[in-house]
Amino acid sequence: MELEPLAMCSVMQIFTKVPFDTVLFSLIITTILIVVLTTFSYLISSFLPRMNIFCSCETCQAYLTSSWSKDFDNLCDWYTHLLQNSPTKTIHIHMLRNTITANPDNVEYMLKTRFENYPKGKNFSMILGDFLGRGIFNVDGELWSFQKKMASLELNKSSIRSFAFDIINYEIKHRLVPLLLSKQDNHVLDMQDVFKRFSFDSMCKFSFGLDPMCLEQSFPISHFAMSFDLASKLSAERAMTVSPLVWKLKRLFNLGSEKRLQEAVRMINILAKEVIRQRRKMGFCDHKDLLSRFMNSVNDEAYLRDIVISFLLAGRDTVASALTSFFWLLAKHPEVESAIRLEADQVIGEDKDLTCFEQLQQLHYLQAATYESMRLYPPVQFNSKFCLHDDVLPDGTSLKSGTRVTYHPYAMGRLEQIWGHDCLEFKPQRWLKDGMFYPQNPFKYPIFQGGLRLCLGKEIALLELKSVTLSLLRKFHIQLAPPFYKTPRFSPGLTATFTYGLPVKVRERRTENLCHGKL
Repeated sequence: MELEPLAMCSVMQIFTKVPFDTVLFSLIITTILIVVLTTFSYLISSFLPRMNIFCSCETCQAYLTSSWSKDFDNLCDWYTHLLQNSPTKTIHIHMLRNTITANPDNVEYMLKTRFENYPKGKNFSMILGDFLGRGIFNVDGELWSFQKKMASLELNKSSIRSFAFDIINYEIKHRLVPLLLSKQDNHVLDMQDVFKRFSFDSMCKFSFGLDPMCLEQSFPISHFAMSFDLASKLSAERAMTVSPLVWKLKRLFNLGSEKRLQEAVRMINILAKEVIRQRRKMGFCDHKDLLSRFMNSVNDEAYLRDIVISFLLAGRDTVASALTSFFWLLAKHPEVESAIRLEADQVIGEDKDLTCFEQLQQLHYLQAATYESMRLYPPVQFNSKFCLHDDVLPDGTSLKSGTRVTYHPYAMGRLEQIWGHDCLEFKPQRWLKDGMFYPQNPFKYPIFQGGLRLCLGKEIALLELKSVTLSLLRKFHIQLAPPFYKTPRFSPGLTATFTYGLPVKVRERRTENLCHGKL
C-alpha cells in the first residue's frame, strides 16, 4: 500500500526535472496522434466495408495496375472498348463501386423515368465540394431547383441570346481575329489555349458584366485560369482513386495533390470574391448579366462564389473543349471545312459578316458538323449519378443503394448499335434530312444531358461554337502543326482537355488567295 505514494512521488520528481515546454510538446504530439488514429479508424470503418478494393476480376485488376494503358492512350478509350464488347453495353468497376453504361435505355431511365432515384448524391458533392461548393453542377433538391429556375428564366429569353451574340461577335472581331492575324508567319499557336482565353473573356462579360481581357494581344498570363484548370484536374482525380479514404487522408494532412488543390481553390476564391465585389460596386439592379440577376435574390457571399464558379465551368471549359476537338477534326477533314464555307456564302453572302442570331439558325450543315464533332468528342466524356434506392436498370442490371452509376457519352458515340457501321467516321450528313438539320434522341446523344437536367446554356453554347467556327474558317486557313497524333490524348479533368494542346499554324485566306493569284 505504501508503494503507490512512492510511485507517484517518483513520477512527480521526473516531471519536475523535465522542462515545461518539453512536457507541453509531448502532450500536444500525443493529442495529435490520438486524433489522427481516431480519425483514421473512423474512415477505415466507414469506407472500407463498402469498397471492393481487393476484387480480383480482370477489369478491376487492369484498372488498379493501369495495365489497360499498354493498349489504349486514354482511360475513356479503354472504357469504350469494354462497353463495345458488353452484351448489355453496361460494365462494372467493382473496386470503385461504379456501374458504367452506354445503353440509351438506361440513360433515359436515369435522367427521366426515375430521375428522383439518381441524384448527384452526397459522395459526388463531397468529391467536388472544395471546387464547386453549392453550385448547380454539384447539388440536388432545393438548391438545384432554385439555380435552375433563376438561370432558365434568363437564358430562355430572346433578349439574352441577342446580348450573348453581341458579346461573342465583339470578342471575335476585336480580339480573336486581330490576335490570329498577329500570329501568322510560321508562328505555332496553341488553339486550345486561345479558345480557353476567348471563352473565359466571353463568359465573364456575359455572366458577370466584367472584362478580364485574357485575349488581348499582350497575352497576359492568368493565374486564375491556371488555378481553375488545376482544380478541375485534381478534383477529377479524386473520383479516380480506389477509395475516398486516400484523398481524405491527404486533405487531412494537407499533402501532395490535396495541398495543391487547396492552393488552387484559394486563388479561385480571390477572383470570385473580386467579381462579386466589383459587381456590387458597379451596381446590379439594371444590368443584363446573369450574376446581377442572382444578386438581386442572394445575399450569401459563399453561395454567390459557388454560382460564379459554376458559370465559369459551364461557359469556359466546355465551349473551349468543344472548339478544340472541332478544329482538330476540321483540319483532318478539309471537305467538311469547304462545305461549311460554301453554305455560309450561300446563306450570308460572300465576304459578308454574320449579323444576327437568326442567320446562324439557317446554317444547317454547320449545325450538323457541330453536333457530329461533339458526338465523337464530347466536352464532358462521362457523367455520374448515385443510386438512391435499390433498383434495376432496363437492361436488367441490378443496383444497390449507394452505387455510383455513370453514363458514358464518349463511348456511346462509338457504338455501332447506336450510330451504325460508320460510327467512327466524322460524317455531318448523318444529321441531315433533305438538307435540313434533324436532331437525334437526346438519350442516345446525351451531350447536353436530358430530362430535367437538360443543359440550360445549350443554345448559348451552340451560338458561341458556331460563331467562332464560322468566323475563323472564312477568315483563316488553320493547319495542324507537329507533334501529330492519330487520336487526341486527354488529361484528367471535369472536361476533355488535349494533353498537348492544339498546336496550329494560321494563315489569312486573303493572303493565301493572293499567293495563288486568285485576287
